[in-house]
Amino acid sequence: MNKIKSRDQDTCTLVSDNKEEIYLFTKGTTKKIFNIEKNAHLTIYHYNINSDVEVEINLNGEQASIQYHFSTINYDNHKLTMKINHNYPKTISNVYNHAVNVLDNSLSFIITGDVIKDTKGCICNQENQIINLQNGKSTILPSLLIANYDVSSAHSAYIGKFKEDVLFYLMSRGLPRSKAIELLINGLLINHGSTDKEEVIKFKKEIEKI
Repeated sequence: MNKIKSRDQDTCTLVSDNKEEIYLFTKGTTKKIFNIEKNAHLTIYHYNINSDVEVEINLNGEQASIQYHFSTINYDNHKLTMKINHNYPKTISNVYNHAVNVLDNSLSFIITGDVIKDTKGCICNQENQIINLQNGKSTILPSLLIANYDVSSAHSAYIGKFKEDVLFYLMSRGLPRSKAIELLINGLLINHGSTDKEEVIKFKKEIEKI
């Protein structure tokens, strides 16, 4: 049996007792649905360019887990909407959403972790960070809808610019400011997974255009 069952290109189901790693590169409006069954673990590295993205994650069996790394480069007015549904006990979600907002535009993260009643022993975490290179208007709306006391959950949100003392340190080592910023962008947006995947190589080329 295949580890992954797909009804179409926008819906992916990881069957029970399997482990899988997926790399995505998206441009244009994108909607993705991921269903993870009992005792299955899915890791996703999702690289996006200047578009709206909607992600739904359904943890549909005990010990189902997901680790989602989302990175985007933004030039216009866009948003990421992500919903993580803990539908069974002892499910785990860790999501990391990072962005570089290049111009004076609007970028929004709307991230919701939902742990329903009677789903004990879940872990539901999210980390969200948006770097404005100019004077962009960014918002992060992190929500944890927890209907059970036996849950470990946390969220973080940061909006701002790269710290000047970090840029000064890199420049003191001989890097021009533009190269120092490029290095920090790479560190923010490509900090996990393999760097030789086709999707990552495409994304690196987009970073070079900033």
